[in-house]
Amino acid sequence: MQITAAVVEERHGPFVVRDVEIDDPGPGDVLVRVAATGFCHTDGIARDGDLPFPLPGVLGHEGAGTVVAVGEGVTGVREGQDVVLGWPWCGSCDNCLAGQPRYCLRLGELIGAGHRPGGPSALRTTDGAPLASHFFGQSSFATYAMATASSLVPVPEGLPVELMGPLACGLATGAGAVFNTLRPEPGSSIVVYGAGTVGLAAVMAARNSAATRIIAVDRHAGRLRVATDLGATDTVDATDTDPVQAVTDICGGPADAALDCTGVVSVLRQAIDSVGMLGTAVLIGGAPAGAEFSADHMSTLWGKRIVGTLGGSGRGQVLISSLMDLFAQGRFPFDRLVEYFPLEHVQDAVEASYSGAVVKPVLRMPH
Repeated sequence: MQITAAVVEERHGPFVVRDVEIDDPGPGDVLVRVAATGFCHTDGIARDGDLPFPLPGVLGHEGAGTVVAVGEGVTGVREGQDVVLGWPWCGSCDNCLAGQPRYCLRLGELIGAGHRPGGPSALRTTDGAPLASHFFGQSSFATYAMATASSLVPVPEGLPVELMGPLACGLATGAGAVFNTLRPEPGSSIVVYGAGTVGLAAVMAARNSAATRIIAVDRHAGRLRVATDLGATDTVDATDTDPVQAVTDICGGPADAALDCTGVVSVLRQAIDSVGMLGTAVLIGGAPAGAEFSADHMSTLWGKRIVGTLGGSGRGQVLISSLMDLFAQGRFPFDRLVEYFPLEHVQDAVEASYSGAVVKPVLRMPH
């Protein structure tokens, strides 16, 4: 079937919208008509080669849409059902069986191999040349995407399907870092470095937790205002302020927890230095391949934890469903972060994301 997709031909290349071919669903496959897909910096990282994915190919991993066809053996989803396309997972490795499918031992293959699990790519050019598919199990910068049933999360009736896609990655990553990794105790303090999609999701999640001091740190005054609106009790403009000292002043000492949502190594160190004994620094943002960081040995030795988290940890489907419920209840208003772009303006969306002009660009698909 012929579809429209944003194709990346080569490393660092632009997203070029063109017609491509997608296969019919085979055993275990689900074909989804994509309504909209969020642009995430992970898409840019893959385009630039810091996350391995074969090119030419189709990226996109925050898709949502409607199931239009299912392959042999598929259960649990039906044609006509609105779904979020979540992360893939094998379901049989030790981590999946332990309830941590975000850390599936086959994750590298499932998100970046460029083809179906154990099978060929689902995409090709109109003249039959191969195109890599199944980025994060979906490659949803396209009017249609192929996924596996286990990665899909039903969208409750009444919610706008075109808004739900970013819950698959950026928003779940920030919120899950609070809900699943930190699990704040009553009265605790959390400092969030970086008020982009992931950081603002963490702020909203913290507002739904027992934490009573929520500090947002950024260099964009506009984003700090949004953070305040979404639940931050304090903000720090790092343009001309030492954020570590500012956090100490606000909390009367080190914070209980800090989250680095930037992937900038110098900022990551600030997050580590913002917490003290028995505090937790959580690494969330994606740094360039090969990046390294340092920490002070003595203060870390005294009970400090430095932990990484991926995709919000835990069971992604449960987390995404919970965030949709919180949104419906008015407790997770992530629609405040979204601006829509038509697929043909994908380059504008990418530039708006990197410049900071838009927190969460979402590409609407033509149909």
